[in-house]
Amino acid sequence: MKRRLKRAGMPAIYVNDNFGRWRSDFRNLVAHCLRRRARVRAVTALLRPDHQDYFVLKPKHSAFYATTLELLLEQLGARTLILTGLLADSCILATAHDAAMRGYRLIVPEDCDAARLAEDRRRALGHMRRALHADTECSTALDFRVLLRRAKGRR
Repeated sequence: MKRRLKRAGMPAIYVNDNFGRWRSDFRNLVAHCLRRRARVRAVTALLRPDHQDYFVLKPKHSAFYATTLELLLEQLGARTLILTGLLADSCILATAHDAAMRGYRLIVPEDCDAARLAEDRRRALGHMRRALHADTECSTALDFRVLLRRAKGRR
């Protein structure tokens, strides 16, 4: 999905917990996850950001809470957010609520998020569909060029 986003000219923003390490930075976090014995090494290698990506470290569940994300999205002219990652019933859900309150259109592809339990994931996606009007179709069904055209002039 990320390759398709890039081809369409859409930016990727990585948002990760700082785990209470107030002197940390995103590059050190990625390096830590790529260590030889790190359990998340394989996933990190697959999803590793490149030099064109943006990143935000967050102290709590929502990517908006006490971060620069809102200013970055404003600068980028974002109107639609595609939320992926961990955990669907925690960080993704909190971020989705905050995004909806700010008027963003939400897409949470059902094949690009996870939770500890399948039932928790299913419930969170259902809630986002009903309460936040999030689109939860599979990422392969998304046409990013159409999304870009639709988003212009509307937030």
